[in-house]
Amino acid sequence: MAIASDDEVIGVVSIHLREDIARRSAEISYWLGEPFSGQGITTKAVCAITSWAFDTFDLVRIDATVLEWNAASARVLEKNGFVYEGKSQMSLIKDGKTIDGLVYALIDDSRGNIPRKNI
Repeated sequence: MAIASDDEVIGVVSIHLREDIARRSAEISYWLGEPFSGQGITTKAVCAITSWAFDTFDLVRIDATVLEWNAASARVLEKNGFVYEGKSQMSLIKDGKTIDGLVYALIDDSRGNIPRKNI
């Protein structure tokens, strides 16, 4: 889905549904043009599409992987309730370099059908 101003597309936010045994999970991705950063636009867009995805699809989990150095992107997720799960080593390529990704997830326990156990 486009993130737009009155005059132009300034970014994108999307949900990528998974299939088969991962069919109750999805990945969220987003980008925003640099002149528009720091205004809370991406945070609001992630909130809107996350709510829409949980309401529209039979999801329990939405996750995202951010570039290891992108603290602003990680903060967008944290503001929306996503929790840091760990590092996916050497999993992303940016500017010709292979780097680590930071994995965040938002879980809706109310939609699961198997209770979690504390181990």
